[in-house]
Order: sequence, then structure tokens, then C-alpha cells
Amino acid sequence: MPSPATPGRYDQSAYDRRSRTPGRRRTRRRRVMWTVAVLSAALPLSGVGMYVWADTRLNQEVDLGALTGRAPLGEGTNYLVVGSDSREGLSLKDQKDLNTGSTEGRRTDSMILLHTGAGGTTMLSLPRDSWVTLPPYVDPDTGRSYAAAPNKLNAAFSLGGPDLLIRTVERNTGVRVDHYAEIGFAGFVGVVDAVGGVDMCLERAVKDKDSGADLPKGCQTLDGAEALAFVRQRKQEAQGDLGRTRNQQKFLAALAQKAATPSTLLDPTKSLPTAGAGLDTLIVDKGTELPDLVSLFEAMRTTASGKGTQLNVPVADPDLRTPKGSAVKWDERRARALFTALRNDQAPPAG
Repeated sequence: MPSPATPGRYDQSAYDRRSRTPGRRRTRRRRVMWTVAVLSAALPLSGVGMYVWADTRLNQEVDLGALTGRAPLGEGTNYLVVGSDSREGLSLKDQKDLNTGSTEGRRTDSMILLHTGAGGTTMLSLPRDSWVTLPPYVDPDTGRSYAAAPNKLNAAFSLGGPDLLIRTVERNTGVRVDHYAEIGFAGFVGVVDAVGGVDMCLERAVKDKDSGADLPKGCQTLDGAEALAFVRQRKQEAQGDLGRTRNQQKFLAALAQKAATPSTLLDPTKSLPTAGAGLDTLIVDKGTELPDLVSLFEAMRTTASGKGTQLNVPVADPDLRTPKGSAVKWDERRARALFTALRNDQAPPAG
């Protein structure tokens, strides 16, 4: 909003007294009061209208209440945030341009357990290749039952969707998932582009044939396609999947910070497309409403401002040899201490 012009000095005696007549004063006062009344009514109504519009677009597909064998309730609130490789909303050309491939269905590209409460905010990445125990489950396509068995965390999502993933996370962490939020490739790209890109400073150039990343060293603004390639690449990272999870945390925090700036929030040409892009491929649980998503967003923004904690699950072996290929083995003692702290709404233990 432009600042008002600097007021000049004027001769009071030369002031046009006709503008100070009772009739003109009343007319001007009524006009000002009417303008204020209209604005006062329009602003809340526009907020309510946007709330109703966004609330009706929530895809509340996941039913946490129907899950069995849940972890006990803890303190604070836990969100399981999943980035899936769903191609829904992408044309064949989009898939080619974004180097996403054309695999059917959806798999997880990132999993973050976000805890908020009196003990602070913690953004905890769960590597997709984590070696965990899948609980017993029934294949949703064939109806065949499977016993509990070790596998990669990512397999839980591909074998049984969000339900099995949530149960697997709870079984292996003991942390109760209160809300679930999943976004696909199209939604991710759309949100980044809607906010005008996200500023990132890279310590080295990033080039990855599989994800399509080709980014120079230094500070730059990533558009949606570049951002997607950046958070998906891992082969250039010295620690593979662990390095990718750190990049994902760094980027998501920067995205939340950008989306919360006044230039985005107060500009309908940005705020409405941002909300629309995010909701287009967003899947949440039946108990998640817009206030819960706002709390999730605020928690991510908190970590970006340095008031929260960003970390990975403690790892004992990043290259564990298994029948399913290379996997990530958690450090059981340190991981258990971390999960206990989250359940009790305490700050993560040092080290």
C-alpha cells in the first residue's frame, strides 16, 4: 500500500469554509461511516466464504477411527505429513517435463512426523527406506491376509496405503498419529508456483538425472518443477535417503515461511491459488479440519524461524543389507528415547 503524501502547510484562514457547513459535514461523515461499515462487513464475509470454499474441497479419505492396534494417546499433537508420488492432476507432458515417470498408483517420497505441544515443535523425518516391522494387514485389492513381517517403511504405503503406513509408524515408534496429511506431485508444484517460488541457498551445485535436478551453487529462487526435482534427488547426497530428508525439511520450512509472508497472505492473486493448488491433491483424515491444517502450517513455519527442532531418526546403519535391498537401520536406544520424549511432549534429547 503506498504511503500517503507528506502533508503540506496551509493557511487556516484561506481554508474553504463552505466545506465546513453542517450539511456537507453530515454528508461526508455518512459517506465515511458507510465505507467503514461496508469494509467491516466484507472482510469477515470474505474470510468465511474462503473458509467454506476451502473446507468443502478437503478430501477426508483416511479414517483413523477405523484403525485397530493403535498406539496409546500421548501428550501434544502429532501430524504424519506424507509427500506421495501420485501423478494425479499431471498430464503425460507434465510427467515428462517433471521427470516423474508414469508409475501407476501412489508411493511415498517423504514422511515427516511433526509434533507440536508445550514441549515445542519437532519436525522428525522418517527415511522411506527405514527397516521396520509391518503389522498384520489385509491386502485391500485381493483380501489376502499377511502376518507381521520386516520390510521397508515405504512398502507399508505401497502395500496398504495410508492405513497401513499409519499403523506401521505407530507400531515402530509408539507415537499416536492424530492427523494425516498427504500431497501429490501436482499439488506440490502448484503451491510452489502459486507463492512465486521459494528462495534457497545451495552449498553446492545439484545435478541428478533421475529427478531432473540441475541447479547451480548459491542462492536462487526455485519454481515448482525445480523444487520437486530438488526434494526428490538423493543419489548425489553422500548419505543417500538421509541427505534427501534433510533437504526436504529445509525446503518445507522455507516454503512455509514464504507462504506466511504478508505479500502472499494479503494478495488474493497468490493466497487463493496457493490454497487451491494445495487442496487439489491433498488427502487428509476424517478428523482434520481447516484449523488443524492451519496449526500444521504454523508448526512448519515455527521450525523455519528457528524456534523448533528439525532432525532425522537416529540411525545405526544407513546401508543395512536386507532381503529387500539396502535399508536404513535405526539406532534403537536413541530412537526409543526420542519417541518417548515426543509421547510425553518433551523436548528431544540432546545427541
